[in-house]
Amino acid sequence: MMGLPVRIDDELYENAKVAAKAEHRTIAGQIEFWAQVGRTALDNPDLPVEFIVDLLRARQEPAQALTRFVPGQYRG
Repeated sequence: MMGLPVRIDDELYENAKVAAKAEHRTIAGQIEFWAQVGRTALDNPDLPVEFIVDLLRARQEPAQALTRFVPGQYRG
């Protein structure tokens, strides 16, 4: 991963700082997440943004935290 300085708007930085704390990310990680959401939304205009956000969040979960699906296990 390459670390490069990038100029961003002060308001965007402050918003990222608040969101990063709530999401337990670094400020750079929050801005990267927003960029991934935006890029994915542009590449898939038929998908709702909330679906994209949920999908990207799920992909960031550690593998050991995932629940394995077992067919026939749930008998609700």
